[in-house]
Amino acid sequence: MKTDPESHQRMTERRREGHEKKQAAATVEKGLLIVNTGTGKGKTTAAFGMAVRVLGHGMRLGVVQFIKGALHTSERDFLGAIANCDFVTMGDGYTWNTQNRDADIATARKGWDEARRMIESGDYQMVILDELNTVLKYEYLPLDEVLSVLNARAAMLHVVVTGRHAPDALIEAADLVTEMRIVKHPYREQGVKAQRGVEF
Repeated sequence: MKTDPESHQRMTERRREGHEKKQAAATVEKGLLIVNTGTGKGKTTAAFGMAVRVLGHGMRLGVVQFIKGALHTSERDFLGAIANCDFVTMGDGYTWNTQNRDADIATARKGWDEARRMIESGDYQMVILDELNTVLKYEYLPLDEVLSVLNARAAMLHVVVTGRHAPDALIEAADLVTEMRIVKHPYREQGVKAQRGVEF
């Protein structure tokens, strides 16, 4: 649909006015509980995009990776080398590889103990809990305990939780929830293996 210049100007003026009105009404500043979930790709990637923003502002970042700890990731190499970032991996790999529930529960507990320390320390402006949703889905950690810590966090601390199957109670508690949905994926449709710089 082609729009004449005058109509286009009126439309963009209305958009600007609406945007400015929303900005003027938004007066609260607070730490956000952010959940990236869904079956599509990009949950962790989006979280690490925010990590770059936080570090770019000179803020301190904490990351705990559940599940993926046994896998090499370039983001861990890159972010873990930055002075303002504490990057901890606790997982032993995907659950279908470990096949040991007791060991997975013990590993999840170690990861959560580190995550809780970061959240309660007051030293960080953002804490990313990568694949915590997966840990909660398999009930490796009590959901009530996790929610209690997240809800009691410092007023200005941002916490980002990633992974498929976010529990309803976590979604309810969150300030921002994004669901990634698969439309197309090269692995599924074309048999393309994971690509360096895209998946890892």
